[in-house]
Amino acid sequence: MDKLVIQGGSPLNGEISVSGAKNAALPILCAALLTDGPLVLGNVPELHDIATMRKLLAHMGVKIEAAGEAGLSLDASDIHTCEAPYDMVKTMRASILVLGPLLARFGHARVSLPGGCAIGSRPVDLHIKGLQAMGAEIHIEHGYIEAKAAKLKGARVFMDIVTVTGTENLMMAAALAEGTTVLENAAREPEVVDLAECLIKMGAKIEGAGTDVITVTGVASLHKAQHDVVCDRIEAGTYMVAAAMTGGKVKLNNARADLLDAVIDKLRESGAQIEYDSHSITVKSQGVLQQRGALKSVNIRTAPHPAFPTDMQAQFMALNTVADAVATVTETIFENRFMHVQEMQRLGANIEVEGNTAIVRGCEFLEGATVMATDLRASASLVLAALVARGETVIERIYHLDRGYERLEEKLGQLGANIQRVK
Repeated sequence: MDKLVIQGGSPLNGEISVSGAKNAALPILCAALLTDGPLVLGNVPELHDIATMRKLLAHMGVKIEAAGEAGLSLDASDIHTCEAPYDMVKTMRASILVLGPLLARFGHARVSLPGGCAIGSRPVDLHIKGLQAMGAEIHIEHGYIEAKAAKLKGARVFMDIVTVTGTENLMMAAALAEGTTVLENAAREPEVVDLAECLIKMGAKIEGAGTDVITVTGVASLHKAQHDVVCDRIEAGTYMVAAAMTGGKVKLNNARADLLDAVIDKLRESGAQIEYDSHSITVKSQGVLQQRGALKSVNIRTAPHPAFPTDMQAQFMALNTVADAVATVTETIFENRFMHVQEMQRLGANIEVEGNTAIVRGCEFLEGATVMATDLRASASLVLAALVARGETVIERIYHLDRGYERLEEKLGQLGANIQRVK
């Protein structure tokens, strides 16, 4: 397996571009199943999860071709199976997003239940309940969701827990349902909005995306469209924290500050300077490499959008390990999202965990060591810690990083980090 070897101590300076959002691209790829016309996408990141989804869609009969730089053309006019087998679903929970489109367009679907997830339970019962409310007949047999519906009907669907993929699945299904569907307590994430914008370009009638009530008026069919995937706010946020920690001046192109309000507020609270326009964000900081006490500890509490994102929790914990004073980091979304704590402690971090809250006391410095990535965002937090640690840090099991960060070591290298991938 590949490893990252990082020599800490280099401030970051320069410009890089932020890639398209993985969490927006995955459902939008599945939206191609809703029409027999081609869906042409731009700004699609080259990531392991994207490759997995492409493989699954190709298995069903979707023809996928390159379309310019970072672009894909998807043609689902000749689907020959509505089954998503376990071998292809087990490595990526987002595969459940084919369920709604297949059921809406073809009237049936057989989708394997997703496998486990390291950061916590992510049940699909809300997906199933929502589709049942729309008239689907669903059974779970031998580890598969067996779904049938001659024609989905519009319905009022209340989700008692905010679910991003559940909102996306039901929104896609409702696009071809008969009548109007109202999704209450819907997820408000920018990736949900991006999917809605793509579906509207395909001919769907959707109102309220970005609020907690989404109304979808079903249409008879969708048509071909072209859409550019929104920039990845979590990738941008990760590099912003890196710049704040190490010091220097970093400009992120293809980044939107309006998607990162909570992150920007916390970085400013920590002492970093943030400037932005409509297409870029610039971070300036003295950083802990240049001045001890340059960063102030910040308390974090995760919650659904527009509050502080769970996908940035680990990165800010890394910042707090070298910041001045004590901070609490409270995780309310996933029950197992503190697995990076033990690895950070190997680098010398002073962290205590009490239930779903971590108490982080900033230390004078971290020391390089060999650590192991446990999930996608935990991997990123270890990279950030390694950038300011004394000496060499080796990060193992970085295949997690490749699921969500496009060419991370190359981008950090462009900014002056001493980082390399070792086979």
